[in-house]
Amino acid sequence: MPELPEVEVTRLSFASSIAGASILAVRVGKPLRWPLQCEPDELLGMKVQQVRRRGKYLLLDLQSESGDLSKGLLLMHLGMSGSLSFTPTTAFGVEIIAAGKHDHFDLVTTQGLLRLNDPRRFGAVVFAPAEQSPTAQKLLGSLGVEPLTNAFDAKTFHQALKKRQTAIKQVLLGGELVVGVGNIYASEALFMAGIRPTTRAANISLPRAAKLHAAIQEVLARAIAKGGSTLQDFSSAKGESGYFQLEAKVYDRAGLPCLDCQTPIKKIVQGQRSTFYCSVCQKT
Repeated sequence: MPELPEVEVTRLSFASSIAGASILAVRVGKPLRWPLQCEPDELLGMKVQQVRRRGKYLLLDLQSESGDLSKGLLLMHLGMSGSLSFTPTTAFGVEIIAAGKHDHFDLVTTQGLLRLNDPRRFGAVVFAPAEQSPTAQKLLGSLGVEPLTNAFDAKTFHQALKKRQTAIKQVLLGGELVVGVGNIYASEALFMAGIRPTTRAANISLPRAAKLHAAIQEVLARAIAKGGSTLQDFSSAKGESGYFQLEAKVYDRAGLPCLDCQTPIKKIVQGQRSTFYCSVCQKT
């Protein structure tokens, strides 16, 4: 599943190219996880102001062609297997490439074609009249703080952990305290902080929470710099794969020696997700 680094890499790969583009046509293929929430033709003539990210959602801010106040936004989610591609306009105009079997949404703009490919169709494209509207808040309202912003504070993070009696790995994956720390990155951050994934969140001291806070930010930032992780078929909107998985210390390394102490990496299942850790480097 594309996580925060992959979604941010995707955003960076097409945001500047589509900014300022006017929507010429919209094609909706097979049903995705949620309906578009508007007729496709209602989007025609709108202009893409910018592309933002909130958690694992991409937000395309829209305004009318005349430059009036914002007319809403498109919320895009890549689901389990989705990816976006952007084909820039050439000297011959917008190249409309024939849609494939798993291409379920096209946004044709004056600056190129944005296409969602999603074999499993757990992704979504949803129109909302405003970010504070019920439609948008149903998807965004329960998300935790962004980990790469100043809003993610170590002391506040620790205070929130003290109220959680579940395993720290599950707390991170839940996304209510901090958003976007997916399975790969939770395993890596916990290893970097020396915390066992089964440790009860409430039992983590302030100094250890501060280490975990720093590790989360470092792991996510490094993953974005590496283009995310390509485990199966993820690629950016430019078709580029990610390479973070090649430098993972514990994720998907069960039975292999720990790169720090040579102890074999262990694998357990938490909440139906694989967890990897070192029993020596992550004692408690």
